[in-house]
Amino acid sequence: MSPLDERRADTPPVRPWWIGLAVLAMGLVWLYGATTIHSTTAYVGMGPHVMVAAVGAGLVVLGVLLLVQIARGETFRPQEEENADVDAPPSRPAFLVALAGVALPLATIGWLGFPLTAALGFTLVTHAFGSRRTLFDLLVGAVVGVGSWYLFSLLGIDLGPFLPLIR
Repeated sequence: MSPLDERRADTPPVRPWWIGLAVLAMGLVWLYGATTIHSTTAYVGMGPHVMVAAVGAGLVVLGVLLLVQIARGETFRPQEEENADVDAPPSRPAFLVALAGVALPLATIGWLGFPLTAALGFTLVTHAFGSRRTLFDLLVGAVVGVGSWYLFSLLGIDLGPFLPLIR
């Protein structure tokens, strides 16, 4: 028996309740946010709130499924890699950085605008997944943000001023 197998037998499995609860809470926040979006469309009665509600419902379902898996005692282990630490718990700092990237628009979109907020949020999420190319990530996020803002404006959906800081 290898030392790794002995260590696995001695330590209880990691049960990251906080991940399931955090995903569930994010879903509830998205669902609440969907109720605050006013739909101005007369075509088919569906507005931007529908997609937000769908994402929120999906996050709620995934959070509940995670909590059920954790309660059943299923363990979470990364895929086997050459140098992977199989018993490593999920990374809280990475999760919190990704959460900050997702929550960033709530605080900054009004005064930074959609493109800059998208660039910053994209960069935070890529850093949570291990990227360390900050300038490249900012550039990709800015391109995605500018493209999204432009396409939404062509559809007649107002995402606010392009850069509110420049008036």
